[in-house]
Amino acid sequence: MTFADLKIDQDMVDALATKGIVEPFPIQEQTIPMGLAGQDIIGQAKTGTGKTLGFGLPLLQELGIDPAPGVQALVVVPTRELCVQVAEDLTLAASNRSTTVAAIYGGKAYEGQVEQIKAGAQVIVGTPGRLLDLASQRMLSLKDIKVMVLDEADKMLDLGFLADIEKLFAQTPATRHTMLFSATMPGPIVALARRFMNKPIHIRATDPNEGLTQKNIKHVVYRAHSLDKDEVIARILQAEGRGKTVVFTRTKRAAAKLVEELNDRGFNAAAVHGDLNQDQRERAMAAFKAGKKDILIATDVAARGIDVNDVTHVINHTIPDDHDTYLHRAGRTGRAGKTGIAVTFVDWDDMHKWSLINKALEMGIPEPMETYSSSPHLFTDLDIPEGSKGRLKTAGPPRVREPQAASGSRDGGRGGQRSGGDRNGGGDRSGGGQRPARSNSSGSAPAAAPAADGTARPPRSRNRTRTRRPSTPAAE
Repeated sequence: MTFADLKIDQDMVDALATKGIVEPFPIQEQTIPMGLAGQDIIGQAKTGTGKTLGFGLPLLQELGIDPAPGVQALVVVPTRELCVQVAEDLTLAASNRSTTVAAIYGGKAYEGQVEQIKAGAQVIVGTPGRLLDLASQRMLSLKDIKVMVLDEADKMLDLGFLADIEKLFAQTPATRHTMLFSATMPGPIVALARRFMNKPIHIRATDPNEGLTQKNIKHVVYRAHSLDKDEVIARILQAEGRGKTVVFTRTKRAAAKLVEELNDRGFNAAAVHGDLNQDQRERAMAAFKAGKKDILIATDVAARGIDVNDVTHVINHTIPDDHDTYLHRAGRTGRAGKTGIAVTFVDWDDMHKWSLINKALEMGIPEPMETYSSSPHLFTDLDIPEGSKGRLKTAGPPRVREPQAASGSRDGGRGGQRSGGDRNGGGDRSGGGQRPARSNSSGSAPAAAPAADGTARPPRSRNRTRTRRPSTPAAE
């Protein structure tokens, strides 16, 4: 079956074909015909199975090949990275028609986004906070919305956006066409759908014989020591056939530390986490997609926006908090029908978390194998060439940290050098010249001590009173 067989307009079929997108995935085969008929849909499928085009193609076709200027379709997504990705996919599909797609999200200046709206963009892809912000300032009107989509609705719930979603729904016409897509379907999302959708049809695009995890992803779980993880990761990155790789960390600090460590070992890594500004995050993502960087270190903030088809490995540096997060992390690989490998490290203290994830996903790995960078099974499990070390041959020697001077040293005086003074504390307060040398107890100037090269070192500009022992009359 092709997209043309699903009654998609030829201009969009041709646009997708330029990127080799010809045959629809199961979720697309099931949702596109109903979407074209104007049916409200709840689409549920595993991450990486093509949900974006499942709602995007009916949305664009409903607006027509030459829609009038003004916002007529709204796609709400939970994260900035996913906002950019969905906007790019819709822009590709609409490249042969006059429809304009605008990405509206936080972390970027308002002016450029407002200009796109004023210029007549018909499709808005946005995050809840920025959408409500622009709407409250009357820079964005949702009164003419014909189609509204919630993408990754379960993540909206996780991030606390449910109240914002209700506010957005309230600003759109009750007659709109609504589609909701998600990988999982918790109770509050189902309740939201019942409240704001008109007799929706729930479509599950899954194989009844398939487990909760994707069958085209190989799952490898190790119990690893935190001090050995960097070395293990560096060896996994030398596995046969490794392509682009995403490494997930629990914290922003761990992500920043790991990207520095891997680059020092000779690898080509970039990072995406909350301490980076939006421009830095977008540059890192663009470099990863373009292949300039083949390793991306990310926190969960970016998990739903990494839609890159040629990711071969996902590595969980730290175990995710729950099984849904595990599925979304692992789903960065094995996308668009390709195969992938997901490697997870479980710390000794996190075995209880793994027990819950293993049970929920029915993975059958209750006791992960204890694994170190030298373990033989590590090399055989992941096709790592024998003799691989954790540092590439092209990398330089390991970084050596410069020793810091001890505070309170004899030449350091009282915690460092004064402004304008020399290293021995000799400058005056105004920074002009040296103080004259003080005399010692006998009245003569102190003798110059020889330096390491044999030259005379200038006399010290002050003397000290020792307080370790009481003074004696003879010493006075």
